[in-house]
Amino acid sequence: VQLQASGGGLVQAGGSLRLSCATSERTFSPYAMGWFRQTPGKEREFVSVITWGGGSTVYADSVKGRFTLSRDNAKNTMYLQMNTLIPEDTAVYYCAAVRKWTNFLRSSGYDYWGQGTLVTVSS
Repeated sequence: VQLQASGGGLVQAGGSLRLSCATSERTFSPYAMGWFRQTPGKEREFVSVITWGGGSTVYADSVKGRFTLSRDNAKNTMYLQMNTLIPEDTAVYYCAAVRKWTNFLRSSGYDYWGQGTLVTVSS
């Protein structure tokens, strides 16, 4: 299974972007999918996760109220709507998927990863 992340770009502070993550197999039914982000010299940081069946979501405190995660089961695609972006959101964003319940906050718990998409927020 391959994950394809897209939607990154350059935006001014206060602006919005929507990231997408599509899976390569239509029959793939993960337990959950999520987003992490990483800046140079730092560990990959949890952003948000959504369960594929029930659509339950969890957000990092740093993005709560600004980011919204959703999924389209029919398209096997996950979306991260990012509003009110701040320079601290600048990072490479990675989508990930997991087949069964795990510690969703840890990157080591995920089975599949996308290639990353760069988000740059200018001040």
